[in-house]
Amino acid sequence: MRVSTSMLHDLAVRSMNDRTAELVRTQQQISTGRRVLTPSDDPVAASQALVVSQAKARTGQFLDNVGSARDSLGFTEATLAQATGLLQSVRDLAVAAGNAAYADENRASLAIDVRGRLAELATLANAVDGEGRYLFGGFRDQSAPFALVPGGAVYNGDTGRRELDVARSRSMPVRENGQDVFVAIADGNGTFRATAAATNTGSGVVGSLANAGPTGTSTYEVRFNVVGSVTTYDVWNATTSAYVTTGNPYQAGSAITVDGRQITIGGAPANGDLFTLAPSSTQSVFATLDRLAATLEAPVSGAGGRARLANDLNDALLGIDRALEQILSVRADVGARLREVDALASGHEESALQQQTTLSRLTDLDYASAVSTFSRQQVALEASQRTYAQMSRLSLFDYL
Repeated sequence: MRVSTSMLHDLAVRSMNDRTAELVRTQQQISTGRRVLTPSDDPVAASQALVVSQAKARTGQFLDNVGSARDSLGFTEATLAQATGLLQSVRDLAVAAGNAAYADENRASLAIDVRGRLAELATLANAVDGEGRYLFGGFRDQSAPFALVPGGAVYNGDTGRRELDVARSRSMPVRENGQDVFVAIADGNGTFRATAAATNTGSGVVGSLANAGPTGTSTYEVRFNVVGSVTTYDVWNATTSAYVTTGNPYQAGSAITVDGRQITIGGAPANGDLFTLAPSSTQSVFATLDRLAATLEAPVSGAGGRARLANDLNDALLGIDRALEQILSVRADVGARLREVDALASGHEESALQQQTTLSRLTDLDYASAVSTFSRQQVALEASQRTYAQMSRLSLFDYL
């Protein structure tokens, strides 16, 4: 085969180009710190790295969601802690209002305090998180969920709860709705409620409420009859309009059991006084505080007025206790989620570290080997360049 001058030039140029490409690729590896720059460099490692990178991206998203969940739950827990302290202070006011030495003016002063606490509670219920979203609005978290009105407050949110994916197959609620926290609170003892009629004139006061067995859905009235010095009571089923029992002897403080509902009544009821036993319904904590304030604002006179005050205060205390139980239950749930978030964050951080280690093994560069290769390629390129320089000077005229 005849070797021409042009072929020699082509071979020399091709050799220099190959050496230059190898040197550039090694330079790119050193500058990026990556061994696999394109899938063709190592198809198996590139395929594995893609899977690990996708898993690492999901882990990073979970870590971001866990951080957001921790912030939101932290705001919620702190707000509920303040609401708990506020209700406990209102409860102390209600207990103090039962002091027999207090006059109407003293209770009116307490009512002003209760009204102030009611406004403060509404502010807490309208609290926002770090992103400016309302904590207790449900899905409607861009506008204030509560507005104070005569008799309590109106809830303008919904019953949803915002959730975030904090792990594979784990979606966690990160906000509460005000309906569950502040509105849907069972009154009475949670099963039934006992109230004294507003027309009562005696000194009868409802004491304890207890469940003595399965209870029905009927509403009952305990009606008192006083003849001379003898006091008896009848039990009337207001749902079916029929007497259950009649002529029962009354003894102050003794238990009265009706359809699994047990109450005690103290004092001396007057003839015609009655007490209603109805299944529990729901009452917002705002309505409870508003009714407490109204009770403290009302003047009190006579045995009937004092008994009415005591019954209303006892009812308010039951309502506050039920609200505290509700809020404490939500706080416990939020606290459990915060603990879970911390555990998930720790697990995700470990997973992210392991995934990064795997990626490094698959794609990262061995700098010592790369620098050695780079030096060798420089020598090869210089050799190719010198060879070409020597070859380019070959000419027949040199031998003439």
